[in-house]
Amino acid sequence: MSRALNLAAVVLTTAARVALGLLWINEGLIKYRAGFGAADIRLVADGAAASSRVPGYFQVFAEHVLGPASGLFGVLMPLLEVGLGVALVAGVLTLPVALASVATLLSYWSADQLTESYPVMVALAVVLVAWPALASRVSVTALVRRGRLSPASAAPR
Repeated sequence: MSRALNLAAVVLTTAARVALGLLWINEGLIKYRAGFGAADIRLVADGAAASSRVPGYFQVFAEHVLGPASGLFGVLMPLLEVGLGVALVAGVLTLPVALASVATLLSYWSADQLTESYPVMVALAVVLVAWPALASRVSVTALVRRGRLSPASAAPR
C-alpha cells in the first residue's frame, strides 16, 4: 500500500472509530438526561413480548430476562453506551468494542427499537471490524505501546 493510501486509510478508519464513539456517547447521554431507567426497559420488554415484528428469541429474552431485570438494564444500557463511546474515542480495544457495538445494535433492532442513527452506527462498526489495526493506529493504546504515555513519562519531574 502506498504511503498516501495508507495515510488515507488510517485517517478514514480513525474518523469512523471516533464518529461511532461520539454517536454512542450521545445515545447514552440522551438516556441519562431523559432519566432513562427501569420503566423504559419495561416498556421495551412489554412491547417486544407483544410484537409480531420481534423475533421469538428476543420475545423470550424480553419476557424472562429483560422485564424481570428492568432495574438493572435501566442503569446498564446508558452506562454501556457511554462506555462503548469513550473506549472508541480513545481507541482502546477497538475490535472487541466494535463487535460489542454491533451486538448491542442488533439487540436493539431485535427489540424493534430502530432509530435513524443505528444503520449508520452499524456501518461504522463494520469498518472497524474489517480494519481494526488501521482504526487503532492513532489511539491511546498506540501511544502507550510507543511509550509516549508510559507511567514513567507521565510522572512529574
